[in-house]
Amino acid sequence: MNNNLPNISLVLGGARSGKSQFAENLALKTELDPYYFATSQAYDTEMKDRISKHQIDRGDLWATLEEPLELSTLLLSEARPERIILVDCLTLWVTNLMMAEKDIVDEFRDFIDTLHKLNGPVIFVSNEVGQGIVPDNAMARAFRDYAGRLHQDIAAIADDVYFITAGLQQRLK
Repeated sequence: MNNNLPNISLVLGGARSGKSQFAENLALKTELDPYYFATSQAYDTEMKDRISKHQIDRGDLWATLEEPLELSTLLLSEARPERIILVDCLTLWVTNLMMAEKDIVDEFRDFIDTLHKLNGPVIFVSNEVGQGIVPDNAMARAFRDYAGRLHQDIAAIADDVYFITAGLQQRLK
């Protein structure tokens, strides 16, 4: 077992940057049982096709659990020293929380509290959405702001933080 694995890793990048593949490879370099926590919800055919492609690309090595809202509960119940959990992706989780009209501040506070209690390593994947233009509507601006705050809070306690651009990694922390 790889005992040098950080407890919390954060992998950020833009759409189609290679962040998910990087995170999957990072997880598979360990000798731990790989668990994939999917936060997406398939609202249309295009999203169903994306999910299916991700599942095919990952293959049978991964145990997959889907959880669009109760990520903290799932992490607490499933994190173990012999497992590596990959959560893909946090920005979809934020979207789900917003669409369900959850109290985002409370959800984030509970989530960060959960990260301090984990009993095994986790890699989080998320879209960096704060480097583009300012969105033209209040909901999109709120989403961008929530995602940015969440990334900062996780990065502050993460052992490793990576930024992926064009399939190339930069280790930030």
